[in-house]
Amino acid sequence: MDLNYLRRLLKLFDESTLTELTIEEEGVTVHLARHTGNSSQPVMLQPMAMPQPIAAPAPAPQPATPVETPAEKSAPSPPVSSQKTHTIVSPIVGTFYRAPAPDADPFVKVGDRVVPGQTLCIVEAMKLMNEIESDVSGTVVKILVENGQPVEYNQPLFEIALD
Repeated sequence: MDLNYLRRLLKLFDESTLTELTIEEEGVTVHLARHTGNSSQPVMLQPMAMPQPIAAPAPAPQPATPVETPAEKSAPSPPVSSQKTHTIVSPIVGTFYRAPAPDADPFVKVGDRVVPGQTLCIVEAMKLMNEIESDVSGTVVKILVENGQPVEYNQPLFEIALD
């Protein structure tokens, strides 16, 4: 809404006998109301952005199972024996992507060796692509999130068997 439109709206409201008027346009709500006392001046409240409908919250994370492609299913998984593991968690809320583009190869797969600073995935938040990097060296044991799935702050993304 532009200022001239609001001025014209205010003038029309002032010249009318209406006591209250609410208009929603372009995601903005304007509410005009007259005091019922002696004053006949309209009162203009602050325009408010209308809350946009949001998707239902994602179900609580279940104990995750690794996401594997058919090629990974046939490959033997590295032994997990008594090795210590490290969990890489999401530092932000957003959408998890395993690859830099839909047609590109994933950054890492189960069984890949990673080093500190290596990009493991992308979490998109508000149209910004945030690369999530490994902070340890080791082998990817599990990928705990599916490609394109929404993730929460501190949600586990990867299990890394430490060297």
